[in-house]
Parts: sequence; structure tokens; C-alpha cells
Amino acid sequence: MPEAMTDVLERGHTPALHLATREEAEAFVETVKAGGYELVRFEVADMAGMSRGKTIPVGHVASYMRKGLNLYGGTVALDSASIPTRKSGYNEEVNYQDCIMVVDRSTISPVPWLEKTCRVICDTMWYDGTVQMASPRMLLKKMLKLADSFGYAVKMGHEYEFYVVDADQRKPIFGGQPIFATAKTHGTPAIDDLIKMLQAQGIDIITYNVEHGPGQVEINYEALEGIAAADRAFVFKSTVKEYLPRHGLLGTFMTKPYKGLSGSCSHFHVSLIEKTTGQNAFLDTSEKNGMSGVFKSFVQGVLDHAEGAMAIWSPTPNCYRRIRPRTYAPSNISWGVEDRSASVRVKASRDQSEHMEVRVPSALSNPYLVAASIIASGLLGMLQQSALSPASSGPKEDDDRYTKLPTEIHDALNAFEADRSLRDMLGEEFVQVYLAMKRQEAARLRDDIPPVEIDEYYDLY
Repeated sequence: MPEAMTDVLERGHTPALHLATREEAEAFVETVKAGGYELVRFEVADMAGMSRGKTIPVGHVASYMRKGLNLYGGTVALDSASIPTRKSGYNEEVNYQDCIMVVDRSTISPVPWLEKTCRVICDTMWYDGTVQMASPRMLLKKMLKLADSFGYAVKMGHEYEFYVVDADQRKPIFGGQPIFATAKTHGTPAIDDLIKMLQAQGIDIITYNVEHGPGQVEINYEALEGIAAADRAFVFKSTVKEYLPRHGLLGTFMTKPYKGLSGSCSHFHVSLIEKTTGQNAFLDTSEKNGMSGVFKSFVQGVLDHAEGAMAIWSPTPNCYRRIRPRTYAPSNISWGVEDRSASVRVKASRDQSEHMEVRVPSALSNPYLVAASIIASGLLGMLQQSALSPASSGPKEDDDRYTKLPTEIHDALNAFEADRSLRDMLGEEFVQVYLAMKRQEAARLRDDIPPVEIDEYYDLY
């Protein structure tokens, strides 16, 4: 690791945004036309990871690429009910002004279920050129730039579970707990069609199967380096949400939609690649489990900041209903080699595939924010050259010596607010928006009366 790592942190790594030149814009439009597209969707990922944006006829694309496309500036600070977040710095404080969308030309991909339509993923900045650093994609770019300054590229992949249900009745498409049952995997033609839609967008599907819950599906795709990995996850989730309703179905990434049934997760896989050699920085074949010193410190950093990062990994009150024993949803801060009950599972292949899997994040989590928070935590561990704590034998969830993860969103948000090192890494602009938003959401939902309370108390008392 570079000796001047502290100096690197102090210099800051805010990525810059640049509008396209006339030549760049015109060349891009020619690419769009050559693909047979007549409409281009300009999309941004909001704080929940949901796609928001505008659709542009191809004749106006070049102009918006040169000058930027206006968008409500507080879009990234809209809560889960699209209510502007107060005290975020992005809404009333700036008179609800617009920002502009800046196209990332490398992200063009088809929207295959729509006629002659493609998408591009955009970043956002204010009209004076100030980048919106609360934007999840920009935050991840910042963390990737920081890792790059340390000499590493980041390889990563998000692994999602979700429920597929009838759109009207919200009943799962099949019953029971038929995990890996081949007949169920191919029992609904819409799922096979969904795979084709994903592949048509360049998503390299490697496996798909039904999961433990009724109607629960898992689709896995190849890992990538850098921002492209989270972009792929963003397109993946957006496709599931947008395409399945065309078959009368709904795909939900809600973490715990049914009492007593499996929650849905987003396992996050990550490793560091040495830029100078192209080799896996997590690998040391002389060590028993193939774990390099860099790997061990990175894991310890993730463990040290897991309590605060939980607010990002499990961003809604419902997410905490997933944290239950014997459900393969980690309930404490732990690591283990090939241990599905641990928060961090070390995939000890002892070859270039050596990596870690963070098993805590929920399916509802934002892929950009999950990646950013884990990279930030791991780099903190490396910066401090943290020694990896010993792993106990046996399932980690059965070991009471480990610190428990927060089980309520309020506790997680308080832990995040108290984690000064993680806050400094992510930046106060993001932290201000995120904490204000999540506390606003939690307070609004807390005031609602759940039907189960009415059923329990109304008539009896």
C-alpha cells in the first residue's frame, strides 16, 4: 500500500463531470441512430436505487448532451414516497432549484421490451457545475477513485433475490419451499423471457433458479470492475420491475414481504485488483485460506464499520424483519470461511477468484451505496492496517460472543451518525441527505397504525 495514504485521503477525490462537446454529442447520436433507436431514456438512480429521468426523441439528444438536461435538483433527496426531504440541503435550502443530467455515453444499452428505445445512465450537477455528491452513483465513483489512488481496481458483483407474484392478488407464482427445483425455475414462461430481456441488454447471466420462499427467484450475473458493476445491478433491478408487469406479474425486492417466509437479500461480492500487475490483491497462496494481508485488513474494516453501514445495507424499517436466526440472514458482526451464517463469508478459492461476500445487505438496498459503503469500510481497514479478528469454529449465528447487528432502523441510523471515520470517507454532503431522508421516512411510517395492531387490540379491548 502507498505510504502517503493519509495524504491521499486529505486531498479528496470528488469526481468531475463534463458536458459533451458538439463533436462528442453528434457522434453519440450517430451511434444511437445506427442502433435503430428513436428514443433515448436519460436515467438516474435515486437514493433507493430506483430509476428516475426523462425520455428524449433522438433529434433532441445532442442538444441536451451539450447543455445538460434539466431535472428537479432534489430528485436524489426524495424519500420513498417521493416527498422532498427537509433539512437535506437539496430542497427548501436551495429554493427547490433544478440540476442538470450529464450523460455517461459508455452506458448506452437497449430497452428491449420497448420499440426503438435505448437508455443512458446520467450523473447530476447543479447549474454552477457543482457535482451532487449525495448522488449514489457519484458517491461510488468517489470511492472507486480513492481505491484507484491506492493502486487498486475494484471487482464486484451484486447477487439478488426477489419475489415474483401475481400483480393483482400479490400471491406468489408458486407455493412451498422448492429451492433449486428445476420444474419451478422454468414453470413460469415470464421468468425465461425475463432472462432473455436481461441478456439482450448485455447482462451476462451465469445462473438462475428458484429460491427458498414461494415465488422467490435468484438470478446471478458475472462480476465486473468499477462503476459498470453497479450500473449493471441498477439496470437489472429496473428491468425486473418494469418488464414483469407486462406479463401480469410483479417482481418485488421488498426485503420481508411475508411473515414467516424467507427474506430477500443482496449478497455483495468484492475483491481488489492490483493495477500494476492485474493480480488479485486479496490472494496469498502461502496462507492457509489464501488470504493476503490486504484482504484481512479489508475484511476487518468492513466488520469494524458494519454497525453504522447497516443503515445503508438495510435502508427501511421492513429490512430489519429479515434479521432472524436460522434464515441465512446474518444477525451478528462476524466472518468465516465459507460460512453462510457469518456477515462476511470468505470465498477461499486460493486462486485469482479469491474474494469476500458480504451477506448482510437486503435486496431493497441501493447497489451504488452498498458498494460505496463496503469499499469505504474496507479501505479504512487497510489504512489502519487492521489485524483480522479470529473466527470461531461452527456457525457464527450460534456464537453469543459476537456483537449483534442493529435490529431497528433507528439504532442503525444512530450508529451511522456516530461512525465518524465512515462519515468522513463518504462525505458530509451524502451523510446529511441520507440521515435526514431515512429519519423522515421512518418517522412517517412509525405514525401509521399497522393492521396487525388493530386485529390484536381493537375488538378485544
